[in-house]
Amino acid sequence: MEDPNHCRHLCVDMQRMFAEDTPWHIPWMHRVREPVAELARTHPAQTIFTRFVPPRTPAEAGGSWRDYYEKWSMMTREQLGDEMVDILPELRAVVPPAIVFDKPVYSPWLDGRLHNFLQGQGVTTLVISGGETDVCVLAAILGAVDLGYSIILVKDAICSTSDETHDASLALFGRRFSNQLRIAGADEVLRWWHR
Repeated sequence: MEDPNHCRHLCVDMQRMFAEDTPWHIPWMHRVREPVAELARTHPAQTIFTRFVPPRTPAEAGGSWRDYYEKWSMMTREQLGDEMVDILPELRAVVPPAIVFDKPVYSPWLDGRLHNFLQGQGVTTLVISGGETDVCVLAAILGAVDLGYSIILVKDAICSTSDETHDASLALFGRRFSNQLRIAGADEVLRWWHR
């Protein structure tokens, strides 16, 4: 059951390396920047940003991630630069009180730190925004479902490089996870969270 008194905004990977001119650029991230920023500005102390942090070099990655970063070596921190890994400037402006969790993979749940932090705060509901709908947002949602959180997915505050898989993901979330997830617009979420 959604509970505005035990809610946090989980903003997934709204980072410079996806917003700026890189091979991983998400062209329509700019369309969701303002709704994401409004959620964060309205509830900064309840906002958690995740950052997808590539290794410094491909050799630092393990398993199939090493092959991945050999293909995408220009996106390693050694070539990209640490500053490009940071969240967007308008989001960085609310840290603190907002906080940042770094992750080396798509899911923010793998090492348990985020879940332990949220449990310590008594959080039961997550408002999820960010990118990409069909990759890191998908991983965040599936992990949150498995861990028992109620989820509100902010449909006008998520983005992807592919309209087709974005739309398919929203349809999947709405049909297959309707008991655990609600899809809503940013204005509706802000009205709900002001109760």
